[in-house]
Amino acid sequence: MAAARSLVNPTSNPALERALRDKLQRRQEAGGALGELEPLAIRIGLMQNTLKPRLREPQLMVFAADHGVAVDGVDTSGVANRSTRETVRKLITNQLPLTAFARAQQMSVTIVDCGMADDPPVHDRLLLRKIAHGTRNTRVAMAMTLEQAHAAMRAGMEIGDKLRGNATVLAGVGVGAHESASLVLARLTDSALRDLVISGPDMDTGRLTHLMAVLMAAMARHRDITEPVEVLAAFGGFEVAVMVGVMLMAASKRHLLMIDGVPACAALMVAARIAPAVTDYCVFCRSHQHRGLDQALGLFSASALLEIGMEATDGTGATLAWPLVRSAAALLSDVADGEDNGVSVPDALDGEPEPFTAEPHEEIEMSSIFGPRLY
Repeated sequence: MAAARSLVNPTSNPALERALRDKLQRRQEAGGALGELEPLAIRIGLMQNTLKPRLREPQLMVFAADHGVAVDGVDTSGVANRSTRETVRKLITNQLPLTAFARAQQMSVTIVDCGMADDPPVHDRLLLRKIAHGTRNTRVAMAMTLEQAHAAMRAGMEIGDKLRGNATVLAGVGVGAHESASLVLARLTDSALRDLVISGPDMDTGRLTHLMAVLMAAMARHRDITEPVEVLAAFGGFEVAVMVGVMLMAASKRHLLMIDGVPACAALMVAARIAPAVTDYCVFCRSHQHRGLDQALGLFSASALLEIGMEATDGTGATLAWPLVRSAAALLSDVADGEDNGVSVPDALDGEPEPFTAEPHEEIEMSSIFGPRLY
Protein backbone atom coordinates (compact mmCIF):
# COMPACT_ATOMS: atom_id res chain seq x y z
CA MET A 1 0.00 0.00 0.00
CA ALA A 2 3.02 2.33 -0.10
CA ALA A 3 1.83 3.82 -3.39
CA ALA A 4 -1.58 4.60 -1.86
CA ARG A 5 -0.05 6.32 1.13
CA SER A 6 1.43 9.05 -1.07
CA LEU A 7 -1.94 9.85 -2.60
CA VAL A 8 -3.34 11.93 0.26
CA ASN A 9 -1.58 15.00 1.61
CA PRO A 10 -2.36 16.39 5.10
CA THR A 11 -4.21 19.70 5.15
CA SER A 12 -2.00 21.15 7.88
CA ASN A 13 -0.70 24.57 6.81
CA PRO A 14 0.03 26.94 9.72
CA ALA A 15 0.49 30.05 7.56
CA LEU A 16 -2.77 29.50 5.71
CA GLU A 17 -4.61 28.66 8.92
CA ARG A 18 -3.47 31.95 10.49
CA ALA A 19 -4.60 33.84 7.41
CA LEU A 20 -7.99 32.11 7.49
CA ARG A 21 -8.43 32.94 11.17
CA ASP A 22 -7.49 36.57 10.51
CA LYS A 23 -10.02 36.73 7.70
CA LEU A 24 -12.76 35.33 9.92
CA GLN A 25 -11.82 37.76 12.68
CA ARG A 26 -12.51 40.60 10.25
CA ARG A 27 -15.86 39.00 9.50
CA GLN A 28 -16.64 38.93 13.25
CA GLU A 29 -15.76 42.58 13.65
CA ALA A 30 -18.11 43.50 10.84
CA GLY A 31 -21.02 41.14 11.39
CA GLY A 32 -20.56 39.15 14.60
CA ALA A 33 -19.40 35.62 15.39
CA LEU A 34 -20.97 32.61 13.66
CA GLY A 35 -20.12 29.88 16.13
CA GLU A 36 -19.26 26.43 14.78
CA LEU A 37 -19.53 27.67 11.20
CA GLU A 38 -16.13 29.36 11.59
CA PRO A 39 -13.97 26.31 12.39
CA LEU A 40 -15.80 24.48 9.60
CA ALA A 41 -14.89 27.28 7.22
CA ILE A 42 -11.24 27.02 8.27
CA ARG A 43 -11.24 23.28 7.63
CA ILE A 44 -12.69 23.78 4.15
CA GLY A 45 -10.11 26.46 3.37
CA LEU A 46 -7.35 24.11 4.46
CA MET A 47 -8.81 21.26 2.41
CA GLN A 48 -8.72 23.38 -0.73
CA ASN A 49 -5.49 25.18 0.22
CA THR A 50 -7.00 28.61 -0.37
CA LEU A 51 -8.46 31.65 1.35
CA LYS A 52 -11.43 31.50 -1.02
CA PRO A 53 -12.77 27.94 -1.11
CA ARG A 54 -15.44 27.04 -3.65
CA LEU A 55 -17.65 23.96 -3.44
CA ARG A 56 -19.07 22.80 -6.75
CA GLU A 57 -21.29 20.04 -8.11
CA PRO A 58 -22.03 18.22 -4.83
CA GLN A 59 -22.84 14.55 -5.22
CA LEU A 60 -24.74 12.05 -3.11
CA MET A 61 -23.35 8.55 -3.55
CA VAL A 62 -25.12 5.61 -1.92
CA PHE A 63 -23.24 2.31 -2.04
CA ALA A 64 -25.39 -0.83 -1.89
CA ALA A 65 -24.49 -4.44 -1.16
CA ASP A 66 -25.86 -7.56 0.49
CA HIS A 67 -24.12 -9.38 3.35
CA GLY A 68 -23.96 -13.10 3.94
CA VAL A 69 -24.21 -12.66 7.69
CA ALA A 70 -27.79 -11.44 7.19
CA VAL A 71 -28.92 -15.07 6.84
CA ASP A 72 -28.35 -15.35 10.60
CA GLY A 73 -31.00 -12.68 11.21
CA VAL A 74 -28.72 -9.94 12.51
CA ASP A 75 -29.97 -6.80 10.74
CA THR A 76 -30.67 -3.92 13.15
CA SER A 77 -31.15 -1.17 10.60
CA GLY A 78 -34.62 -0.40 11.91
CA VAL A 79 -36.12 -0.70 8.42
CA ALA A 80 -38.41 -3.69 8.95
CA ASN A 81 -38.45 -6.33 6.24
CA ARG A 82 -36.94 -4.07 3.57
CA SER A 83 -34.51 -5.87 1.29
CA THR A 84 -31.49 -4.17 -0.20
CA ARG A 85 -33.16 -4.39 -3.60
CA GLU A 86 -36.26 -2.64 -2.24
CA THR A 87 -34.19 0.14 -0.70
CA VAL A 88 -32.38 0.71 -3.98
CA ARG A 89 -35.67 0.67 -5.90
CA LYS A 90 -37.08 3.34 -3.62
CA LEU A 91 -33.91 5.42 -4.03
CA ILE A 92 -33.92 5.38 -7.81
CA THR A 93 -37.66 6.12 -8.00
CA ASN A 94 -37.58 9.02 -5.49
CA GLN A 95 -39.68 7.25 -2.87
CA LEU A 96 -37.38 8.14 0.04
CA PRO A 97 -36.81 11.56 1.64
CA LEU A 98 -33.08 11.13 0.99
CA THR A 99 -33.32 11.66 -2.76
CA ALA A 100 -35.94 14.40 -2.40
CA PHE A 101 -33.65 16.34 -0.07
CA ALA A 102 -30.67 15.78 -2.39
CA ARG A 103 -32.61 17.17 -5.34
CA ALA A 104 -33.72 20.15 -3.24
CA GLN A 105 -30.04 20.85 -2.52
CA GLN A 106 -29.16 20.42 -6.21
CA MET A 107 -27.05 17.36 -5.48
CA SER A 108 -26.63 14.77 -8.18
CA VAL A 109 -27.59 11.28 -6.97
CA THR A 110 -25.80 8.02 -7.79
CA ILE A 111 -26.54 4.60 -6.33
CA VAL A 112 -23.68 2.14 -6.77
CA ASP A 113 -24.38 -1.59 -6.92
CA CYS A 114 -21.24 -2.90 -5.23
CA GLY A 115 -22.51 -6.39 -4.52
CA MET A 116 -26.28 -6.73 -4.34
CA ALA A 117 -27.65 -10.27 -4.32
CA ASP A 118 -30.14 -9.30 -7.03
CA ASP A 119 -29.57 -7.56 -10.33
CA PRO A 120 -31.43 -4.24 -10.09
CA PRO A 121 -33.15 -2.77 -13.16
CA VAL A 122 -31.11 -0.51 -15.41
CA HIS A 123 -31.46 3.13 -14.42
CA ASP A 124 -29.51 6.29 -15.18
CA ARG A 125 -28.92 6.82 -11.45
CA LEU A 126 -27.55 3.33 -10.96
CA LEU A 127 -23.85 2.60 -11.42
CA LEU A 128 -23.01 -1.09 -11.75
CA ARG A 129 -19.78 -2.06 -9.99
CA LYS A 130 -20.87 -5.46 -8.69
CA ILE A 131 -17.96 -7.50 -7.35
CA ALA A 132 -20.14 -10.52 -6.49
CA HIS A 133 -23.76 -11.24 -5.63
CA GLY A 134 -23.31 -10.48 -1.94
CA THR A 135 -20.58 -11.49 0.49
CA ARG A 136 -20.32 -14.86 2.20
CA ASN A 137 -21.38 -15.31 5.81
CA THR A 138 -18.48 -13.99 7.90
CA ARG A 139 -19.50 -16.30 10.74
CA VAL A 140 -18.45 -19.35 8.72
CA ALA A 141 -15.89 -18.01 6.20
CA MET A 142 -14.09 -14.92 4.92
CA ALA A 143 -16.79 -12.54 3.71
CA MET A 144 -14.77 -11.93 0.55
CA THR A 145 -11.43 -12.96 -0.88
CA LEU A 146 -8.50 -10.57 -0.74
CA GLU A 147 -8.69 -10.35 -4.52
CA GLN A 148 -12.32 -9.23 -4.27
CA ALA A 149 -11.46 -6.66 -1.59
CA HIS A 150 -8.69 -5.25 -3.80
CA ALA A 151 -10.98 -5.21 -6.84
CA ALA A 152 -13.69 -3.36 -4.90
CA MET A 153 -11.20 -0.77 -3.67
CA ARG A 154 -9.89 -0.32 -7.18
CA ALA A 155 -13.45 0.15 -8.47
CA GLY A 156 -13.89 2.86 -5.84
CA MET A 157 -10.71 4.60 -6.87
CA GLU A 158 -11.87 4.66 -10.47
CA ILE A 159 -15.19 6.16 -9.35
CA GLY A 160 -13.35 8.74 -7.22
CA ASP A 161 -11.11 9.64 -10.14
CA LYS A 162 -14.15 10.54 -12.25
CA LEU A 163 -16.10 12.59 -9.71
CA ARG A 164 -17.26 15.79 -11.38
CA GLY A 165 -17.42 18.08 -8.36
CA ASN A 166 -15.34 18.52 -5.22
CA ALA A 167 -17.85 17.58 -2.50
CA THR A 168 -19.30 14.10 -2.04
CA VAL A 169 -21.72 12.51 0.44
CA LEU A 170 -20.92 8.84 1.10
CA ALA A 171 -23.37 6.39 2.65
CA GLY A 172 -23.80 2.62 2.57
CA VAL A 173 -27.01 0.57 2.56
CA GLY A 174 -27.82 -3.12 2.63
CA VAL A 175 -29.27 -5.73 4.94
CA GLY A 176 -26.53 -6.49 7.47
CA ALA A 177 -24.43 -3.46 6.48
CA HIS A 178 -24.36 -1.93 9.97
CA GLU A 179 -23.38 -5.22 11.60
CA SER A 180 -20.66 -6.01 9.06
CA ALA A 181 -19.23 -2.51 9.45
CA SER A 182 -19.36 -2.82 13.24
CA LEU A 183 -17.18 -5.93 13.04
CA VAL A 184 -14.62 -4.02 10.96
CA LEU A 185 -14.58 -1.09 13.39
CA ALA A 186 -14.39 -3.30 16.47
CA ARG A 187 -11.41 -5.25 15.16
CA LEU A 188 -9.46 -2.25 13.85
CA THR A 189 -9.94 -0.15 16.99
CA ASP A 190 -10.26 -2.77 19.76
CA SER A 191 -13.67 -1.30 20.57
CA ALA A 192 -16.37 -3.21 22.39
CA LEU A 193 -18.54 -4.79 19.71
CA ARG A 194 -21.66 -4.49 21.87
CA ASP A 195 -21.31 -0.70 21.95
CA LEU A 196 -21.33 -0.59 18.16
CA VAL A 197 -24.36 -2.80 17.58
CA ILE A 198 -26.75 -1.95 20.40
CA SER A 199 -29.39 0.35 18.96
CA GLY A 200 -30.42 1.93 22.26
CA PRO A 201 -31.59 1.27 25.82
CA ASP A 202 -34.91 -0.13 24.59
CA MET A 203 -33.40 -2.77 22.30
CA ASP A 204 -34.99 -6.16 22.88
CA THR A 205 -32.72 -8.22 25.15
CA GLY A 206 -33.31 -11.46 23.27
CA ARG A 207 -32.50 -9.83 19.94
CA LEU A 208 -29.30 -8.32 21.33
CA THR A 209 -28.26 -11.67 22.79
CA HIS A 210 -28.76 -13.39 19.43
CA LEU A 211 -26.95 -10.62 17.58
CA MET A 212 -23.95 -10.77 19.90
CA ALA A 213 -23.75 -14.57 19.68
CA VAL A 214 -23.56 -14.44 15.88
CA LEU A 215 -21.11 -11.56 15.68
CA MET A 216 -18.84 -12.82 18.44
CA ALA A 217 -18.65 -16.15 16.60
CA ALA A 218 -17.47 -14.20 13.54
CA MET A 219 -14.89 -12.36 15.64
CA ALA A 220 -13.63 -15.67 17.03
CA ARG A 221 -13.39 -17.31 13.59
CA HIS A 222 -11.17 -14.46 12.34
CA ARG A 223 -9.42 -13.80 15.63
CA ASP A 224 -5.91 -13.64 14.14
CA ILE A 225 -6.69 -11.16 11.36
CA THR A 226 -5.59 -7.59 12.09
CA GLU A 227 -4.22 -6.08 8.85
CA PRO A 228 -6.79 -3.50 7.62
CA VAL A 229 -7.57 -4.88 4.17
CA GLU A 230 -7.60 -8.44 5.51
CA VAL A 231 -10.04 -7.31 8.22
CA LEU A 232 -12.22 -5.81 5.50
CA ALA A 233 -12.10 -9.06 3.54
CA ALA A 234 -12.92 -11.11 6.64
CA PHE A 235 -15.97 -9.15 7.70
CA GLY A 236 -17.17 -7.30 4.56
CA GLY A 237 -18.87 -5.68 2.89
CA PHE A 238 -18.45 -4.77 -0.73
CA GLU A 239 -20.02 -1.34 -0.22
CA VAL A 240 -17.42 -0.56 2.45
CA ALA A 241 -14.56 -1.67 0.21
CA VAL A 242 -15.72 0.45 -2.72
CA MET A 243 -16.13 3.47 -0.43
CA VAL A 244 -12.53 3.01 0.75
CA GLY A 245 -11.30 3.50 -2.80
CA VAL A 246 -13.55 6.50 -3.42
CA MET A 247 -12.34 8.17 -0.22
CA LEU A 248 -8.68 7.65 -1.02
CA MET A 249 -8.92 9.03 -4.54
CA ALA A 250 -11.28 11.91 -3.70
CA ALA A 251 -9.11 13.01 -0.76
CA SER A 252 -6.05 12.89 -3.02
CA LYS A 253 -7.80 15.59 -5.07
CA ARG A 254 -8.56 17.59 -1.92
CA HIS A 255 -12.32 16.99 -2.16
CA LEU A 256 -14.65 17.41 0.81
CA LEU A 257 -16.09 14.09 2.01
CA MET A 258 -19.32 13.97 4.03
CA ILE A 259 -19.41 10.73 6.03
CA ASP A 260 -22.87 9.48 7.01
CA GLY A 261 -23.50 6.23 8.89
CA VAL A 262 -21.59 3.30 10.36
CA PRO A 263 -20.68 1.66 7.00
CA ALA A 264 -19.13 4.94 5.83
CA CYS A 265 -17.28 5.21 9.16
CA ALA A 266 -15.92 1.69 8.70
CA ALA A 267 -14.74 2.57 5.20
CA LEU A 268 -13.06 5.70 6.52
CA MET A 269 -11.29 3.71 9.25
CA VAL A 270 -9.84 1.33 6.65
CA ALA A 271 -8.89 4.23 4.37
CA ALA A 272 -7.23 6.05 7.28
CA ARG A 273 -5.11 2.98 8.04
CA ILE A 274 -3.88 3.14 4.43
CA ALA A 275 -3.51 6.95 4.22
CA PRO A 276 -4.02 8.61 7.63
CA ALA A 277 -4.50 12.11 6.20
CA VAL A 278 -7.79 11.11 4.55
CA THR A 279 -9.64 12.11 7.72
CA ASP A 280 -8.52 15.72 7.18
CA TYR A 281 -11.02 15.93 4.33
CA CYS A 282 -14.04 14.60 6.21
CA VAL A 283 -17.01 16.06 8.00
CA PHE A 284 -19.48 13.78 9.77
CA CYS A 285 -23.24 13.56 9.57
CA ARG A 286 -25.96 11.32 10.96
CA SER A 287 -29.38 10.22 9.81
CA HIS A 288 -30.56 8.18 12.81
CA GLN A 289 -30.12 7.84 16.56
CA HIS A 290 -28.65 4.31 16.65
CA ARG A 291 -26.34 4.23 19.67
CA GLY A 292 -23.69 2.36 17.70
CA LEU A 293 -23.24 5.44 15.55
CA ASP A 294 -22.37 7.46 18.66
CA GLN A 295 -19.55 5.00 19.28
CA ALA A 296 -18.42 5.08 15.64
CA LEU A 297 -18.26 8.87 15.60
CA GLY A 298 -16.37 8.80 18.89
CA LEU A 299 -13.63 6.71 17.26
CA PHE A 300 -12.85 9.77 15.13
CA SER A 301 -13.39 12.23 18.01
CA ALA A 302 -16.14 13.67 15.83
CA SER A 303 -19.69 14.87 16.19
CA ALA A 304 -22.39 15.20 13.56
CA LEU A 305 -22.89 18.57 11.90
CA LEU A 306 -26.63 18.39 12.44
CA GLU A 307 -28.64 16.64 15.16
CA ILE A 308 -32.41 16.74 14.61
CA GLY A 309 -33.57 13.35 15.86
CA MET A 310 -34.09 11.61 12.52
CA GLU A 311 -34.56 7.90 11.91
CA ALA A 312 -33.89 7.77 8.19
CA THR A 313 -31.72 6.17 5.51
CA ASP A 314 -28.00 6.88 5.80
CA GLY A 315 -27.12 9.96 3.78
CA THR A 316 -30.28 11.87 4.71
CA GLY A 317 -28.55 13.85 7.45
CA ALA A 318 -25.74 14.84 5.10
CA THR A 319 -28.13 16.25 2.50
CA LEU A 320 -29.73 18.40 5.19
CA ALA A 321 -26.32 19.48 6.55
CA TRP A 322 -25.09 20.50 3.10
CA PRO A 323 -26.40 24.11 3.40
CA LEU A 324 -24.23 24.52 6.53
CA VAL A 325 -21.15 23.33 4.64
CA ARG A 326 -21.91 25.50 1.64
CA SER A 327 -22.49 28.50 3.92
CA ALA A 328 -19.18 27.94 5.69
CA ALA A 329 -17.35 28.15 2.36
CA ALA A 330 -19.38 31.24 1.39
CA LEU A 331 -18.30 32.93 4.62
CA LEU A 332 -14.77 32.99 3.26
CA SER A 333 -15.47 33.45 -0.44
CA ASP A 334 -18.64 35.52 -0.85
CA VAL A 335 -18.60 38.09 1.98
CA ALA A 336 -17.13 41.43 0.88
CA ASP A 337 -14.00 42.30 2.83
CA GLY A 338 -13.65 46.06 2.44
CA GLU A 339 -10.26 46.58 0.83
CA ASP A 340 -9.99 42.89 -0.06
CA ASN A 341 -7.65 42.60 -3.03
CA GLY A 342 -9.12 39.28 -4.08
CA VAL A 343 -6.13 37.04 -3.46
CA SER A 344 -6.77 33.41 -2.67
CA VAL A 345 -3.54 32.76 -0.80
CA PRO A 346 -1.67 34.91 1.76
CA ASP A 347 1.73 36.43 0.92
CA ALA A 348 3.53 33.72 2.86
CA LEU A 349 2.12 31.15 0.46
CA ASP A 350 3.02 32.86 -2.84
CA GLY A 351 3.67 30.30 -5.52
CA GLU A 352 1.06 27.83 -4.31
CA PRO A 353 -2.00 27.09 -6.47
CA GLU A 354 -4.76 29.70 -6.54
CA PRO A 355 -7.12 27.99 -5.91
CA PHE A 356 -5.71 24.50 -5.46
CA THR A 357 -5.89 22.33 -8.55
CA ALA A 358 -5.14 18.66 -8.09
CA GLU A 359 -2.55 17.18 -10.39
CA PRO A 360 -3.64 14.12 -12.37
CA HIS A 361 -2.46 10.82 -10.93
CA GLU A 362 -1.08 9.39 -14.14
CA GLU A 363 1.82 7.85 -12.29
CA ILE A 364 -0.48 5.65 -10.22
CA GLU A 365 -0.91 2.12 -11.48
CA MET A 366 -4.02 1.16 -9.54
CA SER A 367 -3.85 -2.47 -10.62
CA SER A 368 -0.52 -2.77 -8.83
CA ILE A 369 -2.10 -1.48 -5.63
CA PHE A 370 -5.50 -3.15 -5.56
CA GLY A 371 -5.24 -6.11 -7.87
CA PRO A 372 -7.22 -7.04 -10.99
CA ARG A 373 -10.65 -5.82 -12.01
CA LEU A 374 -13.36 -8.36 -11.12
CA TYR A 375 -16.45 -6.53 -12.32
